[in-house]
Amino acid sequence: MNKLAMAALVALAASSSWAINGTIKGEKGMWTGDIKWQSRSKTYAISIKKGNTVVSAECPLDNVERIDIDKPAGFDKAVELVTRGQGASAIASLTKIVQDYKMLVWDKPAGRYLVEAYLAAGNAQKAYEIASGIISEDKSAAWSSDLAPAYWQALLKLNKTTQLENCLKKAAATGDRASSASALVMRGDVIVANGADSPESYRQALTDSYLRVALMYTDEPCREARATAMRKAATCFDKLGMAARAEAMRTQAGTL
Repeated sequence: MNKLAMAALVALAASSSWAINGTIKGEKGMWTGDIKWQSRSKTYAISIKKGNTVVSAECPLDNVERIDIDKPAGFDKAVELVTRGQGASAIASLTKIVQDYKMLVWDKPAGRYLVEAYLAAGNAQKAYEIASGIISEDKSAAWSSDLAPAYWQALLKLNKTTQLENCLKKAAATGDRASSASALVMRGDVIVANGADSPESYRQALTDSYLRVALMYTDEPCREARATAMRKAATCFDKLGMAARAEAMRTQAGTL
């Protein structure tokens, strides 16, 4: 492992534009200051003020155990807009968060809602491009992150079946319950998408995917995936003319 490299600089000589303040916990200790991701070297640059001196540091990605960053201003409002079906109004603020917080905790959650906003607007290609830009910095975000399920939806919309299948296999293989649950929900979505609105496809999605998640993934990390599976199951029950079961499923999802 590379050690954290540090060099003391005179404050007036420091010439970096720092935007995001936070704390990095690494193998050799903990540092609080202005943090910036450096794509080319795959390191975090840190600027720490000590009196009239600025200490510059670089921490390789492999050495990072945890990064603590305050929630970006406007994040909650943007999420609310997306969840209320007004995603177009949140695109500008979410785009800025994704850009400013690259590899700094909040890029993937913001990226998720930005992708969802573009999907809701019927622009799957733009959703795919946004997700791909984030994934280019962190490959694992394609199968185990806040972003992953939204990225999978973009792949499904664009018929990128090979990429989607690879992501789902990797999600299932991670051993992460939440990723596995989300992957199983997505398999139901694929069944429905390929089923030409047939009753058989809705029944298969229920038995092979949505109800399995609802019944088997009851632990807290899987709560969101489970609620999603229940809502999708309700839609399937509606399509099958089983209104009472659909309503019961929606009610249960709302209590999670």
